[in-house]
Formats: sequence, structure tokens, C-alpha cells
Amino acid sequence: MTSTDHSLTAPDDQPRGHLLALVGAIESWDHLERTHLDAARQWIASEAPLYRVRKPDVPAMHLVSYFVVLDAPRAQLLLVAHRKAGLWLPAGGHVEPGEDPWTTVVRECREELGIEAVASPITGEQPLFLTVTPTQGQHRHTDVSLWYLLEADAHTITSYDHSEFSAIRWLTDEQVLEEPAELLDPHMHRFTRKLQHARTRGHGK
Repeated sequence: MTSTDHSLTAPDDQPRGHLLALVGAIESWDHLERTHLDAARQWIASEAPLYRVRKPDVPAMHLVSYFVVLDAPRAQLLLVAHRKAGLWLPAGGHVEPGEDPWTTVVRECREELGIEAVASPITGEQPLFLTVTPTQGQHRHTDVSLWYLLEADAHTITSYDHSEFSAIRWLTDEQVLEEPAELLDPHMHRFTRKLQHARTRGHGK
């Protein structure tokens, strides 16, 4: 490859290569996640645009970083009532063009919850879960979401972005699983079960 060729391809190839590595390191939890991982790998490896460049839905498929905050001593997860979605979700946001998805987590955690992002020792700065989700309502599009796990003391979260969220809640795994699926992100129950498995496996080491 000539230096000219490298300058033309490197800015796009490098983020795609990093994303492929991130996705490739995720262990699938079930058949649906295997399907989503395969679809995400094909999408990233293609020439399709990866990042949202205009709100709310351009391009129609784009990358998102979710982060689930865990208060480990209390064994509780943080969910937020997202105003636009009308659902209880993990916090998170859209990945900016060329941005590392973990950098998105750090930025959005500070903006939305007012705390610094601290990666869980269960996962480190790597995603635990991946979903490919068509949105509902107006301006439908598809979110390719990397789910990260953070740790924080619930008492340190004293404010949140009221323009994005109408409320926040701390729930145990069991309480999350008892919530009606239609009130949550459609994959929240699956994520919670995968997290339960990851925590049990970690405690067994």
C-alpha cells in the first residue's frame, strides 16, 4: 500500500477494525445474540455508514453505547425513564463519528449522571452484550448497541439529566426480571440474565 492509499483508507479502516475486534470478543449469550453479532460484524465490515450524523435517524442504522451501572454491594442496577423512548432503559448515547465506544460511555456518563465512568471488574472497558434493535414510533431506525457495565455507589448519583430522563430507579436483578418486558428496553431481561451468569462465573474463579 502506498502512503497515498494509506491516507485515504486509514481514517475509516482503523475504527472499523477496532469495532470488529470489540464485537468479536463478545461471547454470545443465546441464539438471538449470535444473530445480532453476525449482523453487526457484516454491517461494520461493509461500507455502510456507522455513526449518526443527523438527528434523529440519519443514517437509518447507527452505533450506540449503553452503560448499565451496577452498585455491587447492594446488587442493584440503575435504569432511567427515557422521555423520548417512553421506556426504562440503561443510560447511554450515540457514538460520535470515529469515536471509541468506551469514550462515548465516559462522556455520556458524565453528562447524564454527573459521575465518572468506572468500568466493572467483571468486564473492564469491554462491552458485555450487543443488540440490534429497530426503534418504534416516528423516525424509526435501527440501533446497534454495545452494552457496557459500570460500577458506582448509588449514593454518589445525586442528579441526572432531566431533559433526557424523567426518573431513575435502582433495581435488583430479580426486580428487573419481574418488570413487564414492554416497559423496558426489549433486551433488558436478556442482558440481566447474561449479567447474572457473568457474575456467577466471576465469583467461581
